[in-house]
Amino acid sequence: MKKRIIVGYDGSSYSRAALLWAMDEAAHTDATVELVHADERPIVVSPHPESTLERAVATARKAQPLVEVTARTVDAYAVPTLVDLSRQADLIVIGGRGHSIVAGLLGSVSTAVSAHARCPVVVVRGEATAGPVVAGVDGTDRAPEVLAFAAAQAAARKAPLRVIRAWPPVTGLWEETPIVTNAVTGREREPFDTLIAEIGDAYPDVSIVAEATVAHPAAVLTLASAHAQLLVIGSRGHGPFSGLLLGSVSQHLLRNASCTVAVVHHRGSSGPTR
Repeated sequence: MKKRIIVGYDGSSYSRAALLWAMDEAAHTDATVELVHADERPIVVSPHPESTLERAVATARKAQPLVEVTARTVDAYAVPTLVDLSRQADLIVIGGRGHSIVAGLLGSVSTAVSAHARCPVVVVRGEATAGPVVAGVDGTDRAPEVLAFAAAQAAARKAPLRVIRAWPPVTGLWEETPIVTNAVTGREREPFDTLIAEIGDAYPDVSIVAEATVAHPAAVLTLASAHAQLLVIGSRGHGPFSGLLLGSVSQHLLRNASCTVAVVHHRGSSGPTR
């Protein structure tokens, strides 16, 4: 069965950029694309959604003629609609900004959908570049899935993969003590190096650069995004609440990254249920 990519489409320039990104992704992965327009009228006046979608489909087919693309309008709010559809999707793609009344209660559309979706979410930002795919990982059980998603993206795009593991610096009373070296020890780095070795074995054709550093994760990943074509991060949450929250780092990157951001959810709470 082909993979299914769903694009949240509202006719804005941001959603048009998301559509083109999704079409390119579908061409790389032999997936289908479905545009979903959430018609929130009468609260939000949406002029002629059918003609808007028809033009969008024509643009999409012109960009990637071999990709199967469909479109539909639903009478519902955008955020809960996309979250619900994520249960049967392989990927949700949305623009960096979007229009939704519900988003005003939960934050931006990108933050709300990225936090609650049950599959990976790609938030299209900035201009497309030919830089590396960057993966930001931590020491949690999310790291292998984040890295696997990033490696697959790098392989499909024939791009190098840059993996960053940032340990936040010690602050406060302990900051100036001799035991604080602001360096990553070999023991601390060992699980990270093991993870890199495993992904290197799985993707031998991908050029991988691994960086372990003491720095604020949000700051170092924001800086890395300036020269990346895609930044891949994980969602926050454990146990019954896994996938329902975005940490401060993820929220910062969704607002400030220079490139497109992919948020990967732990498979215990995500992925298509078919």
